[in-house]
Amino acid sequence: MASNSEHFLASPELKPRQGDLFNIDCALTEEERAVRDTVRRFVDEKVMPIIGDCYVEGRFPKELIPDFGELGLLGANLPEEYGCAGLNNVSYGLIMQELERGDSGIRSFASVQGALVMYPIYAFGSEEQKKHWLPRMAKGTAIGCFGLTESDYGSNPAGMITRARQQPDGTWILNGGKMWITNGSQAHVCVVWAKTEDGDDDGHSIKGFLVPTDAKGFTSRLVKGKLSLRASDTSELVFSDIHLPADAVLPKSGTLKSPLMCLTQARYGISWGALGAAMACYEEALSYSKQRVMFDRPIGGFQIQQVRLADMLTEITKGQLVSLHLGRMKDAGTFTPQQVSLAKRNNVNIATDVAREARRLLGGNGIIAEYHSMRHMANLESVYTYEGTHDVHSLILGQAVTGLNAFK
Repeated sequence: MASNSEHFLASPELKPRQGDLFNIDCALTEEERAVRDTVRRFVDEKVMPIIGDCYVEGRFPKELIPDFGELGLLGANLPEEYGCAGLNNVSYGLIMQELERGDSGIRSFASVQGALVMYPIYAFGSEEQKKHWLPRMAKGTAIGCFGLTESDYGSNPAGMITRARQQPDGTWILNGGKMWITNGSQAHVCVVWAKTEDGDDDGHSIKGFLVPTDAKGFTSRLVKGKLSLRASDTSELVFSDIHLPADAVLPKSGTLKSPLMCLTQARYGISWGALGAAMACYEEALSYSKQRVMFDRPIGGFQIQQVRLADMLTEITKGQLVSLHLGRMKDAGTFTPQQVSLAKRNNVNIATDVAREARRLLGGNGIIAEYHSMRHMANLESVYTYEGTHDVHSLILGQAVTGLNAFK
């Protein structure tokens, strides 16, 4: 696989997406369209044939990881000097869109690896940490996970109880636990956020640590009984007196702002990814409406179904324009976390509505794994909640427009 964007430019153009009434393709560069089409082909050829079974079986398709690396999908917007593709943020967003067109769990794998593990190593790590981890993670030969959320401190990460205590010789001892960790049972390294005994007014700072998952005292347990994101690896992590070397800490981390910066990167990708899930549902519903005959004609000829399809297409188009403009601002360095909150909140919300309406249009067939809409509908309920719940993003926007903090 090429480690840079030239790989994508070699890909032939595919047919434009159905229903691009605003000709959004014309707002993309040739390279961006080529990136999208390459990932779309991968999803069509490798993900779609197996993802229904993976969802029913409750397993992440690990066999696809080498393809992620070969195609340059992991940390794709990070620099080429560290073995990454060096793509712009719009191209990165399009990658997330196409992966989630396959399944939210597929996008989550790449999103966590790139935005929540590779990004903090790049942004807060030492040069040695970057050179050691990033090329391997870009190839998919090393997998990472991100440990911030705790059982009792989901929307309030500042309340975390995980602690790292520095010893006189400079080493660290880590204790605590994390919950709802994507890639947790297959990761080689975990970026763990823990409070330390220095820093802000309450006597603590929050630092990131690179914790090998084979370290003594590290335990991961798969979360059982999920009814959503079933094709994703979700785990609970427990840290019991893990001894870490002095250089395990990410040296440029130190406050809650550090993990929140990582979440901003991931939320940006989610705003695109949710659109991919919505597109998959819309395209499935549109195709089905033309083929399914009821009362001697295709159901797509009935007014109620046409209204459903019109509403789906309208919301998807609006969401695409939001994420595209956000991506251009991110590439220009002018975007804000509040803008990312708006995009994540809006696009996930409309995607959940599109998936539900698509499932309803499919009737009884919509509940079986042969079709995709109900799987997306269930997955999106998790996406609605994670990386900042819909309500939390509402309050972030409320504070932005009023100047008043509703969190206190």
